[in-house]
Amino acid sequence: MKRLSLVLCSALFALSVHAQDVKFSAPDASPADIVYYPLNAAKVKAGDNSSPVIKVVYSRPAKKGREIFGALEPFGKVYRLGANESTEIRFFKPVMIGKKEIKAGAYSLFAIPNKDNWTIILNKQTDRWGAYTYDASKDEVRVDVPVKPLENVVENFSITFVPQADGANLVIGWDKTSVQLPIQFK
Repeated sequence: MKRLSLVLCSALFALSVHAQDVKFSAPDASPADIVYYPLNAAKVKAGDNSSPVIKVVYSRPAKKGREIFGALEPFGKVYRLGANESTEIRFFKPVMIGKKEIKAGAYSLFAIPNKDNWTIILNKQTDRWGAYTYDASKDEVRVDVPVKPLENVVENFSITFVPQADGANLVIGWDKTSVQLPIQFK
């Protein structure tokens, strides 16, 4: 019995020592973030009627003194909206974007930035790294939106929502550039 106890203790000690050898990656330079609409949807208590309509998961690169649009992110080329994996948007119910009904589900968000307007793209492919494997044949909808210059610099790429009478605008901002994508709720 003592021998069995000694063997079990030795095995547990060996497992705990081995677990300490795990190497974790360093924090990402462009941390992941999540934004919901309504903005407080993830914090509501059970029983409240504020369940999420939209969820966006994205990474937030920093400007770090660089020129962003037209340089780091060239005009006229597909951009993943953020960093790392493609930005993913999930609709918990059907919505309307650019006069097209979009079914509930998950999609990737891309953009083609230009100086005065952007083309925002909702694409059926998800779980991709960047825009390297972007496939235009999987586009669900494309919408052109005007650029709104900002007075103050937004250091980290950011996404939020602004409520509207018939839905919400998805607002994207980075550096001194902002665009808004109208989303109507059905």
